[in-house]
Amino acid sequence: MMARWQWLLLLFSRKLWLRVTLFGLAGVATAVAGIFAPHVPETWTITIGAKAIDGILNVLASSMLAVTVFSVSTMVAAYGAATNNVTPRATRLLMEDNTSKNVLGTFIGSFLFSLVGIIALSTELYSDQGRVVLLVATIGLIALIAVTILRWVDYLARFGRLGETIERVEEATWKAMKTRLRYPHLGGRRPMVHAGDVPKSALPAFSETIGYVQHVDVPALEDCAKKSRVQVFITALPGVFTDPVRPVAMVVGPQDDDIRKAVAKAFTIGAERTFDQDPRFGLCVLAEIASRALSPAVNDPGTAIDVIGRAVRLLAKWGSFDDSRTDAKIDCPHVWVPAIEVSDMFDDVFAPIARDGAGMVEIHLRLQKAFLALVGVDRAAFGVAATRHSEAALARAEAELKLEPERHAVREVAAKITARVSGETKDREHRIS
Repeated sequence: MMARWQWLLLLFSRKLWLRVTLFGLAGVATAVAGIFAPHVPETWTITIGAKAIDGILNVLASSMLAVTVFSVSTMVAAYGAATNNVTPRATRLLMEDNTSKNVLGTFIGSFLFSLVGIIALSTELYSDQGRVVLLVATIGLIALIAVTILRWVDYLARFGRLGETIERVEEATWKAMKTRLRYPHLGGRRPMVHAGDVPKSALPAFSETIGYVQHVDVPALEDCAKKSRVQVFITALPGVFTDPVRPVAMVVGPQDDDIRKAVAKAFTIGAERTFDQDPRFGLCVLAEIASRALSPAVNDPGTAIDVIGRAVRLLAKWGSFDDSRTDAKIDCPHVWVPAIEVSDMFDDVFAPIARDGAGMVEIHLRLQKAFLALVGVDRAAFGVAATRHSEAALARAEAELKLEPERHAVREVAAKITARVSGETKDREHRIS
């Protein structure tokens, strides 16, 4: 797993201004390179017509400034649309989009290239050979701008739209899930089955910061535990809200306040949850999108049904996870990290949808069919959670649906779930006997 400095470097690389700055510096460097142009045959200056570069740069500078302003306003409008129509938590994914960063960087870099070129030409810093180099670079830049604009126009047709944003949330969630499937215990060891099994001699380590755990530096915890000859049991996974009275870890072994403070420093606490180490956050965001769609102001059950389908797809992929297995390679044997519970993931994504869509039969039917599908994918992993949520959703349907035929339709699907789960139990008992 990533150490804290690697994670912070990753976050820094996602900054919009960073890529735009790099593109701008590249444009300035290209324009300045013409001043120190290598030897170019004088016949080329006549053949190419390098003196025409003045007018080309003027047109390029004025047009790139207008296109840059348009692009920035479009991106801001997309962020606002995502905030109002999807969920504010999804806006971060749009801001980290590489395509928009590359487009904006290309336009600003082209503008700065043109501006520096015009200044250098007006002060006669370019020789005839330098003009040739500048002209060749300008032609290449125009080709790049043409391709970028064509891609940008096509990209704007879906940038910030509801379906596109939901797709980004699903991709970010699955990316976090894949990382956790590869390291189900973040490189540490699988702890005891129950939290109460932690040795009674363990002392809690508290974080002084109130907020959400965004990242756990497990390698740092391993170094601290190895040097201090202690065992660290993590109790606050990424996504957990911590405060001064909730321990982030339990420490077993000879210790003092300094060791527990060092353990607490391995936890990065922030005001918001992030997608990187927190697969459950993506499921929560999907549930928020569905809840907004089910609100009376929006009244869009189709979006909620789409979210349910995406949740089933994500959880079905997660079904390959076996809580009994450990990481392929335990890099941090002195750190014990609990796995993510399937029941918690069901609570994150299905409970809000069942609550907000309690009066819609189409939502109830889709939920029950989703539970039935997940039980069919892996009854051992999803049977208990699917049965619990199926019963809760059925109770809501019985209370909220007005027509008996609608309630009967929901009962029929819910009965299939119970039969499938109980049938698996009987099969297992038969095999044991």
